[in-house]
Amino acid sequence: MQEGLIYSGLAAILALIFVLPFVSRLVEEQLEVFLFIMGLLAAWLARVLGLALLYKALREPIPIALAVLVAGLVFRSLQHHLRKWIRRTSALLSLEVFSFLLVVLLGMLSSIITAIIAALVLVEVVNALGLDRRRTVALDVIACFAIGLGATLTPIGEPLATIAISKLGQDFWYLVRLLGAYVVPGILGLGIIAVVAVRVARPARRSANPGPAAPPAEAAAAAPEQPVEAWTEGPPEEAGGEEGVRHVVIRAAKVYLFVMALVFLGEGFRPLIDRYVLSLGIPVLFWLNSVSAILDNATLTAAEISARMTDPQVRAILLGLLISGGMLIPGNIPNIISASKLKIGSKEWARLGVPLGLSIMLIYFIILLL
Repeated sequence: MQEGLIYSGLAAILALIFVLPFVSRLVEEQLEVFLFIMGLLAAWLARVLGLALLYKALREPIPIALAVLVAGLVFRSLQHHLRKWIRRTSALLSLEVFSFLLVVLLGMLSSIITAIIAALVLVEVVNALGLDRRRTVALDVIACFAIGLGATLTPIGEPLATIAISKLGQDFWYLVRLLGAYVVPGILGLGIIAVVAVRVARPARRSANPGPAAPPAEAAAAAPEQPVEAWTEGPPEEAGGEEGVRHVVIRAAKVYLFVMALVFLGEGFRPLIDRYVLSLGIPVLFWLNSVSAILDNATLTAAEISARMTDPQVRAILLGLLISGGMLIPGNIPNIISASKLKIGSKEWARLGVPLGLSIMLIYFIILLL
């Protein structure tokens, strides 16, 4: 009877975590505090709340919070120089080559500079390029997929990786060994997709003073020789000005509280995981996590991962979370940051994010089965 009440209470908490951020503006704006309260309640219900868990919750967020703080301060000091470098480099490379390098480098570096800073760098770059709207959205969405994949390789890259390592009790390089062979080719593939996307999304040229259409032969003879295409259609926009030190510190503090909340949630949900999730097969675990498109994948990691799982089960869960997390704006931190700063709407994001994410998931699913 008492065990049934515990399961019912944990299920109710899980339902609140899934629903309230979508129906309450206050919860959405104060998500870290909300998850912290839910985490404490879940740990209390599961009877694991004690000094040992409190110590763990205070210790685990330190590396990623420090990484976000230090990387944020460095980014702030180099922001002006970064804009100059972007403009100089974009003048030397074609848009296709630049897009490939941008997606691949941010994807690979996100596990070191953190997904948050990688997203801020992405916004700076995209704004400095001054691209048309279609290519801005395409480049941003594809790059966020790459950042989401790459950031998971180390526990300082993003909260999902921090929680996964904490719950599994593994070393710093465990996720590189588990996912590296899947993530690195995926990032390179996304770089190639970015090349295709910015080429296909190129807008048609329009004459400022259109006149009567000339016959093709006459038009070709009359047209002056065109220089190599300039792929910035307008003056570069700024990314919203310099960040203050206060914003950098607040962001690091929010990451600390967020990860601390996930530690409580992860330990509190252990009875549910042990009873209902451990027995699921790889295909179910992989596709079940497509729900990460609408829910933050770090929260789902806290609710699903268990040290009793096999490596293939953990791999299926994490890959499902990472890929589907790029499909919609709420699925991952880089999506939220870049969409907010670049003013990308949910429909704009989904138009590319959903078909791209589903295609990538299908490819990875086949690979996992093989």
